[in-house]
Amino acid sequence: MTEKTKILICDDDPLLLELVEYKLKAKGYLVIRAENGEDALIAMAAEKPDLVVLDAMMPMLDGFEVLRHIKQHPDFAQMPVVMLTARKSEKDIVSALDRGADDYLVKPFIPDELLARISRLLAARR
Repeated sequence: MTEKTKILICDDDPLLLELVEYKLKAKGYLVIRAENGEDALIAMAAEKPDLVVLDAMMPMLDGFEVLRHIKQHPDFAQMPVVMLTARKSEKDIVSALDRGADDYLVKPFIPDELLARISRLLAARR
């Protein structure tokens, strides 16, 4: 991993954004933040991140819609997406994975587990 590895975090919870951003920056990642689905898509186009961490329940566009946009876009279809959400029903998890999510983590979560999953997905992409 280099300091140029960019990760987009999209969540409407400012405390969660702070925590995840802090942990990712400590590991040397560049972090881009978005607080709703529309901002996430704008940030994706502008910043071209290497990986996206995506909440399911957000204003404007929810995470499932953002995931659909990502996986249907030719430039972003191969980009790893980790869903990080409080939605823990089997239907939600299976739906996200069917739509192309590479991983699914339920809140509350262990920040170091999220980092390990991100690291694994980025290594598999190289």
